[in-house]
Amino acid sequence: MKYRIVSDSASNVMDLPGEIEHISVPLKILIDDEEFTDNRDLDCAVMVGKMEKSAANSSSCPNVYEWKDAFKGADTIFCVTITSGLSGSYNSAVQAAEEYMEENPGVNIYVVDSLSTGAEEHVIVEEIRELMEKGLSFEVIRERMVAWNKHTHLLFSLESLHNLAKNGRVSPAVAKIADLLGIRFIGLASDEGKLQQVHIARGERRTLNALLAETERLGYNGKGRMWISHCLNLGAAEKLREMFLEKWPGCTVNIEAMSGLNSYYAERGGLMVGFEDGTIPVFD
Repeated sequence: MKYRIVSDSASNVMDLPGEIEHISVPLKILIDDEEFTDNRDLDCAVMVGKMEKSAANSSSCPNVYEWKDAFKGADTIFCVTITSGLSGSYNSAVQAAEEYMEENPGVNIYVVDSLSTGAEEHVIVEEIRELMEKGLSFEVIRERMVAWNKHTHLLFSLESLHNLAKNGRVSPAVAKIADLLGIRFIGLASDEGKLQQVHIARGERRTLNALLAETERLGYNGKGRMWISHCLNLGAAEKLREMFLEKWPGCTVNIEAMSGLNSYYAERGGLMVGFEDGTIPVFD
């Protein structure tokens, strides 16, 4: 079997360590008259700076042909996308997989709707890599992923709602008041793949405490994978990691910069925490 993992750039994974092939398919961000391709060469600081001054912006998902091109050369493929609740990336990937398998008998492709983005999507990619490294069959990996995916979570905090207001997702008045009062919004990815607010907090310390508390409430016990991703906010990400290490000594917490697409949604100062809970099923 020729294994490959294909994920859209919302996974934050541009280079996947290990022997399993990985291809990142970029989303794109259009800010005023400039298009930013979400790949390893993107300067997110420049993109975010332009976005903060822009009058209008939007994002676009990979098309069917871009997905199909990423499938070429492998016969056992797992594809991971940003939640279908935010983007058309999943639907595009499913269509591409169906067409590619029809054109190439013997190829198996399973498209995973992460029902999330960023750090949680990264956790999913790592689990697939581990199962592939064990040499498991396509059918076994697919079966295990269906069960395992129910035990991963995403939390996020937002310092700014300006871009969400520009795109009509929140009221401009709410965004302005939040900015004036220093309010930060804390939320999670629901089981349906929607991003939901669960708390508001004022100040960094209260925000990090709320993220820690929500992580524990959702079942993290210090034993599973965890990624903290940040948009131009490494200092807060490092503080949060230290809080996890103090709560669960010996846990493994990784930090990464957000991709362009996640920076587009989270804006400057945003944080995302993706992790496995403590009820992961045990397989023979």
